[in-house]
Amino acid sequence: MIPLRDNIHSRHFPFITVLLIAINFYFFYQEIILSEAALADYIQHNGLVPASFLVNFANHPLAAATYAPLLTNLFLHGGWMHIIGNMWYLWLFGHSVEDCLGRLSFAWFYLLCGVAANLSQIIVDPGSTVPTIGASGAISGVLGAYFLLYPRARILTLIPLFLIFPIIEVRAWLFLIFWFLLQLQSGALALFTAGSSIAWWAHIGGFVAGMALVKMIKR
Repeated sequence: MIPLRDNIHSRHFPFITVLLIAINFYFFYQEIILSEAALADYIQHNGLVPASFLVNFANHPLAAATYAPLLTNLFLHGGWMHIIGNMWYLWLFGHSVEDCLGRLSFAWFYLLCGVAANLSQIIVDPGSTVPTIGASGAISGVLGAYFLLYPRARILTLIPLFLIFPIIEVRAWLFLIFWFLLQLQSGALALFTAGSSIAWWAHIGGFVAGMALVKMIKR
């Protein structure tokens, strides 16, 4: 299912949401101008590698550099489809959550969800040497907040069905439960399949963190 728009109208301009989208595209531009070798090195150093993170944590628990990848990886993406998909979800669901929480609270909320998502992936797959990158963990937190704040909102949704593409309205709670169940299914399969390139458990952890955090900081 591809969400096209919702029926929630924000009272204020979503400054933080727009700023986050701009920052993500800025860092993506920095990626695409690098050579292939330089990009691989850039991702290795700024992405989150669970196995390396745990080694650094054990050896240098007080060093700021140890924890930097928990945030820097949220602003890196693996290609145009990756960043466009993430930023579309951030715009569609982020503006309403920001409107409810307020700008400063939403900024902290987004980053905390991203950190929680990264920690979830580390816990589930601590031996992984594959860099985890992308804003999807933090955005999953935004979806979790939206699920609680606007369950009865209507999401105009495109349903790809082979050669036909019906567009229907779906309640937000139903759309997001379906999304979450897909993440659970994929995450469960990833536990028994080596080499998954998607951090499914970061999505799951981010969504749960979003639901928990929004209750604490809702204005």
